[in-house]
Amino acid sequence: MSKIFLIRGKKVMIDSDLANLYGTKTKELNLAVKRNLERFPIDFMFKLNKQETEIWKSQIDIHSTVNLRLQFETSNKRGGRRYLPYVFTEEGVAMLSSVLNSKRAIQTNIQIIRTFTKLREMLMTNKELREKIEKLERKYDQNFRIVFQTIQSFLKEDNKSKSKIGF
Repeated sequence: MSKIFLIRGKKVMIDSDLANLYGTKTKELNLAVKRNLERFPIDFMFKLNKQETEIWKSQIDIHSTVNLRLQFETSNKRGGRRYLPYVFTEEGVAMLSSVLNSKRAIQTNIQIIRTFTKLREMLMTNKELREKIEKLERKYDQNFRIVFQTIQSFLKEDNKSKSKIGF
């Protein structure tokens, strides 16, 4: 799940991560996608802009050379990534298996879809738990408010009922 990022409010995977999982080069993956663009509408795949790419890069562990090698497809001549990355939503990842016709692509795709599903289930569980906690907080806030009001009314009555001693 560490390869799934939240970008533009969608859970996505970066093209280079997918290429690595599928056992291919990023360039080859993107070329296969470009040959089949009609299968990848904007809600399946989109290109990051410069600002999004910088935010994404900042999320990567810079100290790990292994991560850097996997994340940034390098060139023999220049080094570093020359193009802004494509990202694929869950639907786009599912569509990739039809573009990359290999057994490894199909098996990898099954695992990725399971991971997306597990992530969605975890988010739903957290949402339900948060809603239950908020409901309990509202309930107990109401109960405590009543208790405090009752205590305050007792204190006010107690102060009024005491008669002053002395002159």
